[in-house]
Amino acid sequence: MADQLSSDLASLRIDRSDTGGGPQQGRGGALKALVWVAVVGAVGFGVYSVAKPKLEAEFFKTEVDVTEISMVSPAQASIELSSTGYVVPQIVSLVGAKIPGRVAKIAVKEGDRVKAGDFLMELDSADYQAQKRAAETRVAAARARVQSAKASVAEIEVQLEREKRLVAENVSPKANAENLAARVAALQAAVAAAEAEVTAAVAEVRQADVNLGYLTITAPITGEIVSKPPQLGELVGALTLTPLTIEIADMSTLTVETDVPESRLELVKAKAPCEISLDAFPSKRFRGEVLEVSPKINRQKATVKVKVTFVDSTEGVLPEMAARVSFLQKALDADAMKEAPKLVVPAGAVVDRGGAKLVYVVESDHVKAVPVTLGPPFGGGFELVSGPSAGTHVVKDPPPTLGDGQKIKERGQG
Repeated sequence: MADQLSSDLASLRIDRSDTGGGPQQGRGGALKALVWVAVVGAVGFGVYSVAKPKLEAEFFKTEVDVTEISMVSPAQASIELSSTGYVVPQIVSLVGAKIPGRVAKIAVKEGDRVKAGDFLMELDSADYQAQKRAAETRVAAARARVQSAKASVAEIEVQLEREKRLVAENVSPKANAENLAARVAALQAAVAAAEAEVTAAVAEVRQADVNLGYLTITAPITGEIVSKPPQLGELVGALTLTPLTIEIADMSTLTVETDVPESRLELVKAKAPCEISLDAFPSKRFRGEVLEVSPKINRQKATVKVKVTFVDSTEGVLPEMAARVSFLQKALDADAMKEAPKLVVPAGAVVDRGGAKLVYVVESDHVKAVPVTLGPPFGGGFELVSGPSAGTHVVKDPPPTLGDGQKIKERGQG
């Protein structure tokens, strides 16, 4: 009985041999868990640090200031003021048809050079020829009526003279003579009316001749055709969809019209020397001279229109070309004109990335890192030996975080 009781108590005893050493082993498991948490946190922070700039570049646009690479003249030191504008001919003729008609002949095309009086085009004359023939017919009919009325007057006047003699001899009553006199007066009035019809019909013929003359259109000035002429069969003239037909510009009167700020007007003098550069010919320069300063200020823009004429030949220069005018302290000499303009990049646009010089070119809503080779300093920048072309927009003072392909927006724009 006692042995059975001891056996039962032994079966109720707790075996602690599998607990791993008691309280000391429990503290070791908690330490391992903390280490795992620290490792996971460090990995997550690293991933966040690497991914954050890429995410910001993808979903958030960096605000930047933008400047541009420009072609700078060697005359930069003598420039007092620069302004932009457009080439405009001072003599332009808009040749139109005075009367409506369809184009029957066309002798010119866009780009042709013409002299004053040269034939340009002719309108169909069928309708106006018919009007002239009708007027000539009315002239002939009116003249026939005049001749008939005059013949009748002569005949009745003979009868009247005879009747007057008979009345004087008391052979014929006085009333017959009075009736004949009344008929003469009526016929003379008919003659006058017929002669008036002749005059009116002759005027119609002359008007028809004038209209026929309007159908032949000639050049009023010497110049170049700068618009597309109408096509054969096209309806032109007053009160039509094509009231103006041909535009002629006198290329010898080309000037650059530019707006100068009112606050800088004191730097512009009559006949002052200028240098003109055209976007179409970035490596070429033209000498210019102030031709005219507008006597009126544009109140809305606070600018004054200044016209600058070309001193050099304008061969190849076309109306509406974009131009930049530099107002100079002194005129350029022959040696200065031989010096080629320099391609200059602003100093603030150049950055050093990994030992290489580069600029960030603005392409729509993102930037592209482009390596550049710099020459000596020039003005506020460096001469660009190799790199983007003139007019390229680049980021000014790019932030250190800016990277290739990063999305950007120009500061101040929405």
